Amino acid sequence: MIRINLLAVEREAKKKTATFQAGQKVTLACGFILILTVGVIGWRYWLISRESSQLDEQIATAQSEATRLHGIIQQVQQFEQQKAQLQQRVVLIEQLRKSQTGPVHMLDQVSRSLPPMLWLTDLKQDDKDNSLSIEGKSTTQTGVSDFVTNL
Repeated sequence: MIRINLLAVEREAKKKTATFQAGQKVTLACGFILILTVGVIGWRYWLISRESSQLDEQIATAQSEATRLHGIIQQVQQFEQQKAQLQQRVVLIEQLRKSQTGPVHMLDQVSRSLPPMLWLTDLKQDDKDNSLSIEGKSTTQTGVSDFVTNL
C-alpha cells in the first residue's frame, strides 16, 4: 500500500502564503508609518506657515502703529516748542512791564495833558540826570502855555 500524504503539500503551501502575508504586513506597516510621517510633516508645515503669516500681520500692524505714533510724537514736540516759545514771550512781557512802569505812566500823563492844536515831535528821557526834553509844534502860544500848565 502506498500512502500519499496530500496534507503535507498543503501545509507547505500554507506556510509559503503565511510568510508572504507577513511580508505584506511589514510592507503595509512601513507604508502606514511613511504616510503618517508625511502627514505629521505636512501638518507641522501648515502650522508653521500659519504662525508665520500671523506674525507677518502683527509686524505690519506694529509698523503702521509706529508710523502713526511717530507723527503724533512730532506734533507733541512741535507743541512743546511752541509752548516754550510762548512761555519765553510771557516772561519777556512781564519783565518789560516791570521795568516800564515809570515811562508808561509818564507817556500816559503827557498824552492826557496835550491840548488841541499841539503836536509833539520828539520826547527824550535822559537816565543820567532824570531830565525830560520835549520838542513839538503848536499853532498858538496859548496851546503851549496850556500844555505846561497841564503838566
